[in-house]
Amino acid sequence: MTGRAAPTVLSASLRPWLGLVAVLAALVVAVLGVLYAGDGEPGVVDARIWAAVDGAGQPWRYAATATDFLGEPVGAATLIVVTVAGCLLLRCPRAAVLAVVGTGATVGTATLLKHLVGRTIHGDDNLSYPSGHTAFLTALALVVALLAAGRLGLGRAAGTSLVLAAALVAGAAMGWAQVALGAHYPTDVLGGWCTALAVVPATAWLVDRVADADPRKHR
Repeated sequence: MTGRAAPTVLSASLRPWLGLVAVLAALVVAVLGVLYAGDGEPGVVDARIWAAVDGAGQPWRYAATATDFLGEPVGAATLIVVTVAGCLLLRCPRAAVLAVVGTGATVGTATLLKHLVGRTIHGDDNLSYPSGHTAFLTALALVVALLAAGRLGLGRAAGTSLVLAAALVAGAAMGWAQVALGAHYPTDVLGGWCTALAVVPATAWLVDRVADADPRKHR
């Protein structure tokens, strides 16, 4: 086959900066994991943020519940299906693969970390660090932003800004919902956000490496 190769999901111009972000994010996840390992109480920062968020009116709780649904199995599956369909319609198969593999790897990493760290909330059976909901929505936002940056042909500065802005908005929205509903400590949310920032760029690089190594593209 001599057709044009599928576009990379992580452009060369974004790799250095997002690689650095991924390393820093992984360090944050590790440090917070060590600090709160085996803990079952909010830290000082957690308590202060919880106090500020506590007491939100009912309309805000409705918004938090709706946002939380996006991280539940049905909501998450729906978002992934829509994202994959959009990627395929735009003829970006690598982005479609990343939408599945990237979010899956992020949630899987968050789940593994929960068991390794052992931090709990509202009882010993509720592992809390890092927030899987926050990790998932941030990961999906990263996938969509990488797709957009590639389609728009953005350079290093603009592309990196778009990707990080998308991650920040998605992470803040889901993180607020988790804290407002009392499902996670604020530091759990930060850990989930950083988990996505660490896993998705690495997964995107791996998807490109595997796709570029496919012998069929040389036929």
